[in-house]
Amino acid sequence: MTTIGESITRVRNIIKAVKEDAFVTDRQIYYNIIKYGSSLLKREDNQNKLMRMSSLMTTLPYVELIDTDKIDAACFGVYSGCFFKRSKEKLPAFFQGTYGPLIRTVTSIDGSQNLYQTEPSIFVRLSKSTNFKYNKKLYFWYLNEYIYVANVDWDAIKVEGLFEGSVADFLCPDEKSCDPRQDQLLPFPEYLFSEIEQYVLKEFTTTLQLPTSGADDSQNPNR
Repeated sequence: MTTIGESITRVRNIIKAVKEDAFVTDRQIYYNIIKYGSSLLKREDNQNKLMRMSSLMTTLPYVELIDTDKIDAACFGVYSGCFFKRSKEKLPAFFQGTYGPLIRTVTSIDGSQNLYQTEPSIFVRLSKSTNFKYNKKLYFWYLNEYIYVANVDWDAIKVEGLFEGSVADFLCPDEKSCDPRQDQLLPFPEYLFSEIEQYVLKEFTTTLQLPTSGADDSQNPNR
């Protein structure tokens, strides 16, 4: 996988190969890499490719839970027999897939018990069914940047997903224990980078009015 710094440098070199005096900040380049990378991730998810790529995923091994109520959990229609917890802190932003945030797994800390993703309205309907008391599945949902879980008495959960936001607060006890941001990996499959770079270059070709290289637009001019 490619680091944030490597990807920014590669795009900058492509731009300089077309127009040497073009002024583009690292922040602008990174913003566009994420913008087009996110769009391509959604396409790959629609083709059911992403969830099989465990190397792309990041695991938060300990996401602390706190007690909450059915109002906060958006389960207004639950009358009795259910209780709720949510992550104490907001989670880093997830990349979005075809049907929502790219969350691969939510489990108990030891990974022995899986939770099934659902929506609050669906959980309410399930809880009202006559057979719900026999349902042994555990459920979670993602709402307002928190993860909510129902009917588990755990102190924490483990969350695996494809994060757009920084996970440093969950993985690094102090700033020195995490790699600098530019040395962190971009969560995009390697085979997408050429396509991402082409979109980013086209973006800057328009905004900076760069002259075209004369090369076939489908080919990376730096390759």
